[in-house]
Amino acid sequence: MTTLFAPAIGKVLKYELSDVVRSKWVAAYALFFLVVTDALFRFGGGSAHVVLSLMNVVLVLIPLVSLIFGTIYLYSAREFTELMLAQPVRRGHLFAGLYGGLVLPLAAGFALGVTLPFLWHGGAAGAAGDTLALLVLVGVLLTAAFLALALLIAVRFDDRMKGLAAALVAWLFFAVVYDGLVLVAVHALSAYPLEKPLLALTLLNPVDLGRVLLLLNVDVAALLGYTGAVFERFFGTGLGFGVALLALGAWCAVPLALAHRLFTRKDF
Repeated sequence: MTTLFAPAIGKVLKYELSDVVRSKWVAAYALFFLVVTDALFRFGGGSAHVVLSLMNVVLVLIPLVSLIFGTIYLYSAREFTELMLAQPVRRGHLFAGLYGGLVLPLAAGFALGVTLPFLWHGGAAGAAGDTLALLVLVGVLLTAAFLALALLIAVRFDDRMKGLAAALVAWLFFAVVYDGLVLVAVHALSAYPLEKPLLALTLLNPVDLGRVLLLLNVDVAALLGYTGAVFERFFGTGLGFGVALLALGAWCAVPLALAHRLFTRKDF
């Protein structure tokens, strides 16, 4: 049975890829990163400075675009989803095709938009190449994580406006509100040892995980004071780096598993 329906994933994925790639939004998204990265090289200096400048753009824009574009696209594809469910196609295969058709173009657009300027400005050699690889890896993982959240939201809420509102709230929470709540907690509990709680709280936010990994890789953890020292002692080690990557991977897998569970049980 699995062999019989396995080609359905490829067919759905092919259709989704062609549909998403034709979207002007994906081309504009890739062009934006290309133009910004090129401009930073022309006016901002070396590779390390470019990565630092790109970091805030990546950590803010990728979650926002992934959530909003993913949610809007999935609501727009509702009729296609219902049509495919009327065919002899397994829901799991359709789900995989929908997710893959969103992740691949957005991740590729980001990766190409950032990498090409590094290549033609000669900023991808030596240690700078490792920094670029980490920047691309973090961006791709954030794309996958927040598209999984977009899929979860689109499946959970039938009403388009409620879904878009939930996507915006999720972005505001992870990009802005979460760090504010952590700062308030640190200030209120400053008399207590907070090293382990701070590490745990970082693992609970994919945006913070990406920020810490990028900052440590460009050797500016000292600028973060006490918090930076805590992060450097843990995330600066091979074990800490691996834990952070696994946590980012979990942020892709857990929302995706929840969305898949809802999708397979949902009455469209």
